[in-house]
Amino acid sequence: MDLFSYGQQSDPGMGLLADRMRPTSLDEYTGQEHIVGPGKLLRRAIEADQVSSILLYGPPGCGKTTLAHIISRHTQGEFVRLNAVDATVKDVREVIEKAQDAKALYGTKTILFLDEVHRFNSARQDALLPAVERGTIIFIGATTENPFHYVNGALMSRSTLFQLEPLTMEHSLVAMRRALADSEKGLGFMQLQVDDEALQHIASMANGDIRRALNALELAALTTPPQQDGTVHVTLEVAEESIRRPTVRADESTQYDVLSAFHKSIRGSSDAAVFWFLYAVEKLGMDPGVFIRRLIAAASEDIGLANPQAMVQAVSALEAYRSNGWPEARLNVVQAILFAVESPKSNAVVMAISRAMEAMDEVKSAEVPLHLRDAHYKGAVKLGHTGYQYPHNFPGHYVKQQYLPDQLEGRIFYRATEQGNESKIKHNQELRRRQDRQ
Repeated sequence: MDLFSYGQQSDPGMGLLADRMRPTSLDEYTGQEHIVGPGKLLRRAIEADQVSSILLYGPPGCGKTTLAHIISRHTQGEFVRLNAVDATVKDVREVIEKAQDAKALYGTKTILFLDEVHRFNSARQDALLPAVERGTIIFIGATTENPFHYVNGALMSRSTLFQLEPLTMEHSLVAMRRALADSEKGLGFMQLQVDDEALQHIASMANGDIRRALNALELAALTTPPQQDGTVHVTLEVAEESIRRPTVRADESTQYDVLSAFHKSIRGSSDAAVFWFLYAVEKLGMDPGVFIRRLIAAASEDIGLANPQAMVQAVSALEAYRSNGWPEARLNVVQAILFAVESPKSNAVVMAISRAMEAMDEVKSAEVPLHLRDAHYKGAVKLGHTGYQYPHNFPGHYVKQQYLPDQLEGRIFYRATEQGNESKIKHNQELRRRQDRQ
């Protein structure tokens, strides 16, 4: 029995329905038309048995393993599957050694399918890399996690990344109806009466995971007592018992994505910012403190002096969270979030930092002007540390004098905007510059 033959038996009792109904050809494959539709690159490569090293990235149940299964049936070479959870460096080296022998003795290529490649640590990926570089093996990796976070850059650069899209409710319905009609591998051998609303509910709850939909359908069919005429009637109530609301995944990539969505929403949507914050904390179980700290950063990065109270609100929210805990501090945090989103926006603080950093790179060293140097010691006058003018002694508490080093004199880093409170700052800046020119 080859690595993928499990679930291909004619006896419906062999293996789970999702395994038995696994597509064996691209014509049976559901979804991902953008990469395996007619004329698409990956489809052409599979049909011509010319698949090169690839990475398949997508959510659970979207067809990554099934694609590898189809490739295994189309290749004339050796096809080996390892699971990154339990595969060791020794396992990888054994595959490589056998691949070298197969290539040298018979001219046969070897395809290594590595499932859950995000669980393959750096050392094991390093053991794999030379064989991929030499063409000893063709690497196929499958992952539900962002490969840019988990796969070595060198291995990424030698593999073509294919991102699989989440499947839809319609895809699940197609797969379930196919299983109901198939008497050889599916449930067609049973006298089943499945209500449309039952199928609709399972497809909706499966959320694009065909494997989950098929497993729920099979559970409903096999656990429902037959009626007097032998018919098994799967109703909506039966379907509801057979599939429960899934636990929301909160892997590292998801957490980064939700945090990113939260920060970006602060720039433009109160509704979205509140939603992503509460979703992360209440659904994913993430630490509220992570989001409050991001809110504090946004108070300067995206609001700044356009409304300096945003920083005060954010820091106060962090203090409320630390002193009151969760969920008592929920009101305080959401208040700070709403205050930030509804504040006028300015990225002038960020731009000031950027311009100042660029200026630092321009100068090899910056000498402090003599009149700005410390003069609180005996002998400072002899060293020429004189000439500083105290601004508060002048009208408007301002006097023109050099503050930057000689190489950067006249450069402007902070450019206030017209947003909120910064409009006043900009007005003051313009008054000072006019005064400087007089």
